[in-house]
Amino acid sequence: MGLASIVKLFMPKDKVFYSLFEQVTTTLVEMGDIFQKAMNESDPEKRSQMLRSLEDLEHRNDETTHKIFIELGSNFITPFDREDIHALATSLDDIADYTWGSAKRLTNYYIHDVDDTVRGFADIMHRSINALHTGVRELRNMKNLRAIIESCVLINSLENEADDLFDEAMTGLFSTPNINPVDLIKKKDLYQELEIVTDKCEDAANVIESIIVKYA
Repeated sequence: MGLASIVKLFMPKDKVFYSLFEQVTTTLVEMGDIFQKAMNESDPEKRSQMLRSLEDLEHRNDETTHKIFIELGSNFITPFDREDIHALATSLDDIADYTWGSAKRLTNYYIHDVDDTVRGFADIMHRSINALHTGVRELRNMKNLRAIIESCVLINSLENEADDLFDEAMTGLFSTPNINPVDLIKKKDLYQELEIVTDKCEDAANVIESIIVKYA
């Protein structure tokens, strides 16, 4: 029996969820770091390699999320409402899915000229994911409610910032004279995918707020 299995054997069953959620957000932080660095990488080939590496992380996140659902189905005792556990796991998984989706669009559409809009989204995503990681870690004991609340407020604020960035990008995109229609479609699709990542971060933050209202 491996060390991880031994630790899990003696861990209170309801505490398993905290560890799994922390594993998920740790993976998300890694994905956010790589995506942001890739958007600031000037070498297209290096950027592409970095983006492709997100696929393995997305698969890792899927596996951890699946473990959460297995635990949810097999454990009678849970640290908070089963509906909240499911909602938080789903929203966090969505963040990984749409981050990988954004990376695929950049590579599959051969978008080599990363613009300020994409870099802006990458920064917002990075900050939102890190704030989520802080909030999830603090759920374990709920002793630092201020940190949890501040993380959720920051994520909501960043989502509003992403909405403004998306609106500005759409205005600029459709007002650009003589733009190639194919390029317009590619960028519009990419911007939408990036904006959804920030929406999913806000969804997760809303679940966390719901949890602390019920149990803090």
